[in-house]
Amino acid sequence: MADAFLSRINYYPFKSLDGQSIESACLLTSGALEHDRRFAIFDATGAVVNGKRTPTVHRLRCEFDPLRRWVVLSRRPDGAPTGFHIDDEREQLERWLSDYFGFETPVRIEENFAGGFPDDLEAPGPTVISQATLEAVADWFPGITVDEVRARFRANLEIGGVEAFFEDRLYAELGEVVEFALGDAVLGGTNPCQRCIVPTRWSLTGERGPDPAFTKTFARRRQETLPPWAERSRFDHFYRLAVNTCSPRAEIATLRVGDPLRIIGRRPRPAVRP
Repeated sequence: MADAFLSRINYYPFKSLDGQSIESACLLTSGALEHDRRFAIFDATGAVVNGKRTPTVHRLRCEFDPLRRWVVLSRRPDGAPTGFHIDDEREQLERWLSDYFGFETPVRIEENFAGGFPDDLEAPGPTVISQATLEAVADWFPGITVDEVRARFRANLEIGGVEAFFEDRLYAELGEVVEFALGDAVLGGTNPCQRCIVPTRWSLTGERGPDPAFTKTFARRRQETLPPWAERSRFDHFYRLAVNTCSPRAEIATLRVGDPLRIIGRRPRPAVRP
């Protein structure tokens, strides 16, 4: 554990769209990474347009420059890239996305700079996984690379220098968190992350594969390899991977690739801040 360190930071500026790897990131008082899931696309009913409901999300490429507030979109496999200023050209951007998804009513883009749009509102912090875990899961499915596993499970913080499923040390019984430090930042691991249909699909096409029984195969292998340090009471099923987090101290801090990881200990889970 003395060798555990932050080996990679991934953030996803638009919820459900492409991620970007960066060398450092600001941890906000909400517990979220700055710019992570900062924007979300909503349809006319007010529902988020995401990969769970809209598989064509997978074929949409996205790059975002937070300083220029400039987003570049393209349709896979050979669509020409089109750029938009997120503020000055919001209407054109929303119209482009509506056309792409085939919606008659324009979509709406919303921004939450303070905490983004996390799936788990009680644990809005970055998700954590070890690099060795990504490698282990890739070994379960012939034909899937480590990068493909990374793209399917979309964790924010990757930990190097540790064994597979190290991250299962970072949560405890219900009602507790495991506090751990990455450099000067302190996070609280809350629970193993429940997964959805998205990891069953190829990340660039949205097609199912290579295992038609991906969820069952994953759950079986996860149960078989569950390490002895995992808190088994947190597994009502075994289709879970990576760890959700919160910010127990509500402090702004900076995370940097190379930061050492140190487990502080178990604490009562803090109340959810409004």
